[in-house]
Amino acid sequence: MTAQAALDPGFAARSLGEIAVSLPGATAIFRRHKLDFCCGGGASLAEASARRGAPLAEIEADLAALAPAAAEAPQETEALIDLIEGRYHATHRRELPELIRLARRVEAVHGDREEAPHGLAELLSAMEAELGDHMAKEEGVLFPLMRRGGHPMITHPIGMMRHEHDGHAEHLRALDRLTTGGVPPAGACNSWRALYAGTRKLADDLVEHMHIENNILFPRFEA
Repeated sequence: MTAQAALDPGFAARSLGEIAVSLPGATAIFRRHKLDFCCGGGASLAEASARRGAPLAEIEADLAALAPAAAEAPQETEALIDLIEGRYHATHRRELPELIRLARRVEAVHGDREEAPHGLAELLSAMEAELGDHMAKEEGVLFPLMRRGGHPMITHPIGMMRHEHDGHAEHLRALDRLTTGGVPPAGACNSWRALYAGTRKLADDLVEHMHIENNILFPRFEA
């Protein structure tokens, strides 16, 4: 148990976003229990756990046992934006076309199987288009304003980005349903396994990406 965890009076009343920001490794625990810490980061752990029927005591114990395992997000806004663009935007753009190709192949070859991910290629294509538009707006409008220290009207583009994050979260829920949580069926071929491994990584990256923006970057300009 870390010194920080030992001094913590309890996590139940704290918001998911606050815990995710202050306790490295918490996001993996929230993902495991399907607690929405990015778009739903304002809810307390107790409230979110009750809504999902998740075991609050177990989650609190897992959080208390965490040791520092990941570097904190950069304190400087410029460096944080660089991280978002280099680690997340570039990765989404690089990986989504291959996932779409794999999904089309799996659907074409295994479409007669009941557990085949019918409609996955279409969903991933929609995600690619919407993420592409979203990232272009951030890189062309919002991030330049932030790099210049903000703007009196900056809350409007931030609000739009938060709204679009809600749409991305809906896509992630559909992705989880279509891929049975990223777990391929017994006897799945290598392409199918590679596809689901890729969609799991996409989901993890996108959730972390939205968390950094919603709970760390955007609040710096919303006071």
